[in-house]
Amino acid sequence: MGRQCRVAEDMAAAFPLRSPSAMPEKIRNFCIIAHIDHGKSTLADRFLQLTHCVPEREFHELMLDDMELERERGITIKASCVTMFHRIGQEQYRLNLIDTPGHVDFSYEVSRSLRACEGAVLLVDANQGVEAQTVANLDQARAYGLTVIPVVTKIDLPDARAIETMAEMEQTFGFHPDEVLAVSGKTGEGIEELLEAIVGRVPPPEGRPDGPLRALVFDSFYDEYRGVVMYLRVVDGRVERGQRIRMLSTGRDYEAAGLGIFRPAMAEQESLSCGEVGYLTAGIKNIRDVTIGDTITLHESPAARPLPGYREPKPMVYCGLFPQDNADLPTLRSALEKLSLNDSSFVYEMETSEALGFGFRCGFLGLLHMEIVQERLERENDIPIIQTAPNVTYEVVNRAGETVTVDRPARMPPPEEIVEVKEPWVRMSIILPAQHIGSVIKLVEGRRGQHGRTEFFSDQRAMLLYEMPLAEVVYDFFDWLKSLTRGYGTMDYEVLGYRASDMVKVDILVNKKPVDALSIICHRSEAERRGRAIVRLLRKEIDRHLFPIPIQAAVGRRVIARETISPLRKDVTAKCYGGDITRKRKLLEQQKAGKKKMKAVGSVYIPQQAFLAVLEGEQP
Repeated sequence: MGRQCRVAEDMAAAFPLRSPSAMPEKIRNFCIIAHIDHGKSTLADRFLQLTHCVPEREFHELMLDDMELERERGITIKASCVTMFHRIGQEQYRLNLIDTPGHVDFSYEVSRSLRACEGAVLLVDANQGVEAQTVANLDQARAYGLTVIPVVTKIDLPDARAIETMAEMEQTFGFHPDEVLAVSGKTGEGIEELLEAIVGRVPPPEGRPDGPLRALVFDSFYDEYRGVVMYLRVVDGRVERGQRIRMLSTGRDYEAAGLGIFRPAMAEQESLSCGEVGYLTAGIKNIRDVTIGDTITLHESPAARPLPGYREPKPMVYCGLFPQDNADLPTLRSALEKLSLNDSSFVYEMETSEALGFGFRCGFLGLLHMEIVQERLERENDIPIIQTAPNVTYEVVNRAGETVTVDRPARMPPPEEIVEVKEPWVRMSIILPAQHIGSVIKLVEGRRGQHGRTEFFSDQRAMLLYEMPLAEVVYDFFDWLKSLTRGYGTMDYEVLGYRASDMVKVDILVNKKPVDALSIICHRSEAERRGRAIVRLLRKEIDRHLFPIPIQAAVGRRVIARETISPLRKDVTAKCYGGDITRKRKLLEQQKAGKKKMKAVGSVYIPQQAFLAVLEGEQP
C-alpha cells in the first residue's frame, strides 16, 4: 500500500495538473527559433519527454503540431505553448516553451512569441548550416533584447557538419564556439545539457509580483464551448479565477471563468502569477472583442498604462475566395470570422464578382500563408473554394492629389486620372551554394532586382542581398530559386516601403466587353507578354459560338494582344437535294444575316473552367 502511495506521489510530481504558482526566479520563458525544417518541433518533443510532461502512453511525434496540415507538410504554422517542470539538483524550475513557425510568411507569429519570452534557443541544422530565416529570426530576437542560446542540431546525421556549422555561426553571428551547444532532437543527445543552459543562461522574468495586474495577450483561438481562449503572459501582479478583469483596449469588463497552463493540453489552475504563461477564458463569445497585443488588468485596481503591444501586420498579398456553391456563402463567412481570430494577420471583406458571384477579398502576408488559409477553410469546414490570382497592394496618386490604395485590378482608376503608381519593394536576402550565384543573380535581375551585393560565409556558401518589387516575389520566385539551386537556396525578405513604378492595368475583353475577374496589374514592360498568355488560354477554354469571338488584352484604349475564336458553321443546305441554286443561296444569305445580328446582340458564355485555367496558368 505504501509503495502505491509513493508511486502516486511520483506520478503527481511528474505530471502536475494543478501546480501552485511559481516564484519568478524559478521561471524561465523561452522560445525556439530557426529556419523552416531545422528541427524545432522534434526538439520540443524531446523536451516534453525528458521533463515527463506527457505520459509515455500518450506521447506521439510532433506533439505541439496538432493541426493536420502541420503534420502533412512537416512545418509549424501556429505558435504553440507548453509548461514543463524540470528539476536540477534540489531546485525545480518552471520552463515555459513557446514553439514558433520557421517560414517567412509566419514571421508575425514569431514576433508575438518573442515578446512573451526572455530567452531564445537558436537552432541551426548541422547539415544545411545558416539559412535566410535563421538570420532574420536572430535579428528579431536581438532587437527584443532576448538572451540567445546558439545550438547546432541534427548532429546524428551521417553527413552532419557540426564543426563547419559552428564556424559559420561564429563568422555570421559572432558566437564563440564554446557557447554553441551540439544536440540531436532525434536521439536526445545533448538535450539535458541544453535544459541546464536554459536555466543557467536565460534570466528569470522581471516584473512586480505585488503590483497591479498587467498581462499581455499574445495569441488566442475560438473554442465552441469556452468561447475565446486567450494566451497570456503575466508581466505584473496576479490574476485569480472569479476576478473581474478589464481589457484595456476596449475598456470592457469580464469575469475570469477559467485559468490554467498548457501541458500541452489545457490544465486548470486557480491563479496565474507574475512571470507565468498560460491561458484565460472569460465567456467571450464575440471573436472581435479580443485584440492580440491587448493588456488585461483587474477591474478593482486597474493598471495605469498598458503594456507595449504589437504593430499590426499589414497584408501584402490579396486574392479572392469564392464558394463553388453560393449556398455555402454563410458557412464560408463564419469560417473566416473564426480564422481571423486565430490568425490576426489575415483580413477579409465582402466582394462581388461578375463571373464568380459573391465571395470575399482576403489579405495575407505571403503565398504560403494564402495557401494554408485556403486549405484550412476547405478541410475544417468542408467548403470547396475557388481562389483568384494573387496580387499585391498598390498606392495610386490621382489628379486630385489623393493617394488611393488598390488591392485589386477592378479598383485601379482610369489611366487618364493617374499621376503616379507606387508598388511595395522588399529587401531580399538569399543564402545559396556558391556555384549557383550566377544563375540566381540572373533570375533576380530579370525580376527588376537592384543594388545587389554578395557576402561569403565560406568557400561553399554565400548570401545575396537585393532590393526588388514584392510583386516579382510573391508568384513563382521561390519555385525558380529552388529549381536553380537544386533545392539548397533559401530566401527571406522584409518590406522596405512603396516606390514609384510604371505599373499598368491590363484589361481582358471578351467580345469587346471587359471582364474584371480576368484583369491584372503589372509592369508596363511585362504587359504584352502576360496579356498574350491570358488570351491564348481563353481561346482554348471558351467554346465556339455561332459568331466570331474576339478576345483582347488592352492597356487603356490600346489593344496589345488578340485572339479570335472562329464561329461554328451549320450546313443549312444539307437537306437541299438538287433543284434551283437560288434556294441554296437564299438559305446561305439568311444564315449570314442571322450571324450578323447575333454578333451584335449575342452574349458569350464564359465557363468557370476558363476562369480557373487563367488563375492557374497565368503566371509572370
